[in-house]
Amino acid sequence: MKGQLSAEMLILIAVVIAVVAIAATRLISTAKTSSSQVANQSDTMLRTSEQAMKGKAGEPCVIDDNCDSGLICGDEGKCA
Repeated sequence: MKGQLSAEMLILIAVVIAVVAIAATRLISTAKTSSSQVANQSDTMLRTSEQAMKGKAGEPCVIDDNCDSGLICGDEGKCA
């Protein structure tokens, strides 16, 4: 009777597999939610830092995108 499994052992194995499957599903769900939140926060930080780096009138620039909205990069390399 060495290779036989009892009914109790089979039930225990099934329960362990079910618990592992439930835990894996929860972890995947949590990872997806966290990933979405991190992406949103990253976008917010990038937009904020980009706006903070825009030049005000009289500050140096290379192209118009370096200046605050409504300003252009003038011939002398300053936002106007």
